[in-house]
Amino acid sequence: MSRPAVFFDRDGVVNVSPGAGYVLDWTQFQFAPGAIEALRFCKEKGYATVLVTSQQGVGKGLMSQADLDDIHAHMQKALLAENAVFDAIHACTCLASDPACTCRKPSVEMIFTARDSLDLDLKRSWLIGDHDRDIQMAMNAEIPHTIRIQNGENPSQVNATYTLSSASELPTFLRTVLP
Repeated sequence: MSRPAVFFDRDGVVNVSPGAGYVLDWTQFQFAPGAIEALRFCKEKGYATVLVTSQQGVGKGLMSQADLDDIHAHMQKALLAENAVFDAIHACTCLASDPACTCRKPSVEMIFTARDSLDLDLKRSWLIGDHDRDIQMAMNAEIPHTIRIQNGENPSQVNATYTLSSASELPTFLRTVLP
């Protein structure tokens, strides 16, 4: 039987947002307050946890694919120690300007790839993101439940089901909404 998932954006949700720049190596990665606890809770409730992230720093040549893989390997190692490891990680490294890209948010490609490989029930799934493109991706994939982490960003154009002011609110909030 298919299980539901919680899809997480990375920068601004799982880790502290680098702002206008990029997290280029593990030394720059800092878990957002509440993120590990939220991931652990989702796993305890039986949800698959999937990272869906746009990382065009690779496409821009600011870092290599190996650099990105190293960041994610270190992240997974830290999460494993907390019983909060992701079941899958999907990253689009294309440039926003690449007309041949099929994976960049709000495309559903990363979500559908995870759905197919992990046998996920998207109708019972959630997505947590901090930008319109994250919420729109969930809507395009017909994921019914979305949480926007506001992070002091400008007002959104795409409405999420729920809005939180920071990732630190996630653990408490998820305890009230995840069945």
